[in-house]
Amino acid sequence: MQRLKCTIAYDGSQFNGFQTQTLPNQRTVQGYLEKALMKIHKGHHVAIYASGRTDSGVHAYGQVIHFDSPLDIPANRWPAALNSIVPGDIVIKEVVQVDPTFHARYDVTSKEYRYKILRSKQYDVFTRKYVYHYPYPLDLSAMKMAKEYLIGTHDFTSFCSAKTAKEDKVRTIYYIDLYEENDELILHFNGSGFLYNMVRILVGTLLKVGQGKIKPQDIKTILEQKNRMLAGQTAPSHGLYLWQVNYDN
Repeated sequence: MQRLKCTIAYDGSQFNGFQTQTLPNQRTVQGYLEKALMKIHKGHHVAIYASGRTDSGVHAYGQVIHFDSPLDIPANRWPAALNSIVPGDIVIKEVVQVDPTFHARYDVTSKEYRYKILRSKQYDVFTRKYVYHYPYPLDLSAMKMAKEYLIGTHDFTSFCSAKTAKEDKVRTIYYIDLYEENDELILHFNGSGFLYNMVRILVGTLLKVGQGKIKPQDIKTILEQKNRMLAGQTAPSHGLYLWQVNYDN
């Protein structure tokens, strides 16, 4: 039995999230991956374990999963085998054999997300499912001041959905970067982990700062109050990318 770690990318625009749903006929990334593995394993179910789930519409550039296989297939041949079966909006980028104790979720040391905002006056019909079109003025200097209050270890109750099942809402953000590439504003988040909708709410709040509706220093109070109503709106899912998952090795 070998344990295999896979780095995958997917276009989330046509998926009902990563995780298999209880409702029938829901198109999920996990569902297609497990169907592909079942075909390779001659009808035997092979469970996959991901670094975390992504919601409907969210994309991934570097999602990580692992699975166990009794097949004697070299790791470098797995991408071609899987890519020949999964649909075109999923691609297996890399497969490596890892120690049997490795776990794609529990061994994560940090995750990186990127959120893309298109700032041009007109939206681009070809990228409308991959960037959030936001043609309004933004004070980027204020947003950069505000992000500094979010860096560090905090209780992020104010910045997660009420549907969050986690009781412990303390997380550490290692850095947040804002930079522009042509007409796009990219917000880059790196942290120990993120709560349900946390990145999208952080983006929505920083946009509110950019609009002048929240002062940068108000972020400190929002964190302290632990009140979701004080933060900004949840930014749309289609601008969000799970960019990279990091491990000790």
